[in-house]
Amino acid sequence: MKTPLVKVIFASLIGTAVEWYDFFLYGSAAALVFGTLFFPTSEPATGTLLAFGTYALGFVARPLGGIVFGHFGDRVGRKKMLVVSLMMMGLATIAIGLLPTYGTIGVAAPILLLVCRLAQGFAVGGEWGGAVLMAAEHGDDSRRGFWSSWPQAGVALGNLLATAVLWVLAAVQSEEAFNAWGWRIPFLLSAVLVMVGLWVRLSVEESPLFLAARSAMPARHQPLLEVVRRYPREVLLAMGMRLAENIAYYLFTVISITYLTTFAGTSADRGMILSALVIGSVVQFFVIPLVGALSDRVGRRPLYLAGAVGVAIWSFVFFGLIGSRSEGWIIVAVVVGLLLHALMYAPQAAFFSELFGTSVRYTGASVGYQLASIFAGALAPIIALRLLGDTDNPNTTAVAIYMTVASVLTIAAVLAARETARTSLTHDRVPPTPSTTNDDHLPAPSPSNDDQLPAAP
Repeated sequence: MKTPLVKVIFASLIGTAVEWYDFFLYGSAAALVFGTLFFPTSEPATGTLLAFGTYALGFVARPLGGIVFGHFGDRVGRKKMLVVSLMMMGLATIAIGLLPTYGTIGVAAPILLLVCRLAQGFAVGGEWGGAVLMAAEHGDDSRRGFWSSWPQAGVALGNLLATAVLWVLAAVQSEEAFNAWGWRIPFLLSAVLVMVGLWVRLSVEESPLFLAARSAMPARHQPLLEVVRRYPREVLLAMGMRLAENIAYYLFTVISITYLTTFAGTSADRGMILSALVIGSVVQFFVIPLVGALSDRVGRRPLYLAGAVGVAIWSFVFFGLIGSRSEGWIIVAVVVGLLLHALMYAPQAAFFSELFGTSVRYTGASVGYQLASIFAGALAPIIALRLLGDTDNPNTTAVAIYMTVASVLTIAAVLAARETARTSLTHDRVPPTPSTTNDDHLPAPSPSNDDQLPAAP
């Protein structure tokens, strides 16, 4: 019996929210406490920078996770890989909550923290591609942007959960209690969320498009090699489109915490920025599906372009509003930034899914998405901190220029891509085998993914 589409979307949403709750929690904790707990011998700004170094290494593991999970996701199925990635992420996050700090076991503490972070990165590298494909491949062509945007909303929900838990703890605990043991609570709560996510995901059927395409796949199907040989342009376009989106997100979330608490204010302002992030995440969660639905009507490219231009402009305003230390202006800075980010992030799942054929879609979408994360999300906090420079006189203009350069690269990638809205996902570029000819090895609707996509408006 076919799983109802709404149940598939719910499973993708909840599972993605749980995985990204775990992943974002690390970033927030790195900004708030990991510098002093795991790198206490350094100056505050240097300790935070080292904490972000371990944070960045999680992104380095993501492409490897995307390749491994994509390989098996394109061979044995999307559902199984989503279950494995969720379990791996949950175990790594719970382990972080149980880790002894530098004061207890010395240098072994940051090493163990790094191992857990690498496991998180590997797991989340396989999560995104499978979650969006389950939504995209169960849905219909005319509303794919809307249905595929729900896993993207799950990312906002995950950040909301992580930030909300930290915000509550910051409100009810003293700074001493939070630094001593309170920071562990959000990581340990992951156990409950993972169990809920597993229960939901195990009840969903495999992607019907994958099941239909699996019988036609070669016996020695090598998804990564086929992506490299047949979809190199699509991978590069996905990476380019990802740059501004990914950097902007970490600029408006993780960097905003560090900037207010380290550069523009004091640790007492921690609750202020966390409350702004909670509000911004709530707004973004509801806006993403609306933008996804709009992309089905006007196309993916116009919205993506508007978002890339918008975050470049807003980055010049953002730090001034954060630095005002006015709660109202801080909320405006974060909410507007996340709304502009949503213009890119909402249509991204459908856009990337439509670039690749069914037999390599998990691998292709994951590789394009996750490779860009190394150059974008992984380095964004480190580069931003280095560009800000002196805590007494931070160079916010340099960070805004950095964001603008990334936006220009994303705009170029979007302009080079074709509009993909309302196209079929049944296309593929399957290599010929000795038993087939050039006329019969390619399924409908056309022998080329590019041929079936309409010209850009």
